[in-house]
Amino acid sequence: MSRGGARTVRAGRRTVEVHRPDKVLFPGGADTKEYTKGDLVDYYRSVAPFMLPHLRGRPLMLERHPDGVDGPRFMQKNTPEHYPDWITRAELPKEDGTVCHTVCDDTATLVYLADQACLTFHRWLSRTGSPTRPDRLVFDLDPADDDFAAVREAARRLGDLLDQLRLPSALMTTGSRGLHVIVPLDGRDEVDAVREFARDVADLLVAEHPDRFTTAARKKDRGDRLYLDVQRNGYAQTAVAPYTVRARPGAPVAVPIAWEQLDDPDLGPRRWTLADAVEHARTDPWAAVSGRGRALGPARRRLDALRG
Repeated sequence: MSRGGARTVRAGRRTVEVHRPDKVLFPGGADTKEYTKGDLVDYYRSVAPFMLPHLRGRPLMLERHPDGVDGPRFMQKNTPEHYPDWITRAELPKEDGTVCHTVCDDTATLVYLADQACLTFHRWLSRTGSPTRPDRLVFDLDPADDDFAAVREAARRLGDLLDQLRLPSALMTTGSRGLHVIVPLDGRDEVDAVREFARDVADLLVAEHPDRFTTAARKKDRGDRLYLDVQRNGYAQTAVAPYTVRARPGAPVAVPIAWEQLDDPDLGPRRWTLADAVEHARTDPWAAVSGRGRALGPARRRLDALRG
């Protein structure tokens, strides 16, 4: 339903007002399509059944672009007071106080945040009830340039190592330049132990292939090597959520994929967009690892044995 410069959208049991739905957020180009705020809202409402399981109960950092991708960017942690009361909040500690994070538990919240020009959802790897015990571990494979061949190689080698450690793992395009390798955990290990484990896994790959990979945090120290980023595994750190839109031309989407898709010659980090990500989501690429969270103790012992 339209009313003046707004329209109403049914989202679950609620009706959400979308303001200025015709506002262009992604300008079109020679090789890219134009998308409006209305398109963004429609996408998030459609993808909600597949995206919400990855968001529910998790604190968020919201990346907002009120004037579209060519305008200023706002990284929002605290929930504004004017947000509706029915949106879930989680107040969690930080070094100098607390942060009242937004939590996206339902379709209406997803639609409301899209109306706020939230393009990208960055989620915690832990849940609000156990913020220091993550149930996800993430390796971010970040190439020095747009060399996706290096990303494929890193993903294969990391996947083989995780198999040796008997840890299930999943792949996701980032919608940017690389891939994420995600390991589901059972939520029993403390965040510092998880981050240390991730760093030790990355360090082992670097030791075996020092000319190809690095864990150097500063770009000037990386050269042309692929960066194995494990910093997202720290407390209050975030990673882009599955099926979130990225603030890049053409509205690329971070999309879960199956390991066998790594061999697809058409695969790239921006392969799926706002236009076709929902259709891909229906294939359930992560079905093989759903519900398979593991403790890190046995994997730690296997890793120590490999390191000698």
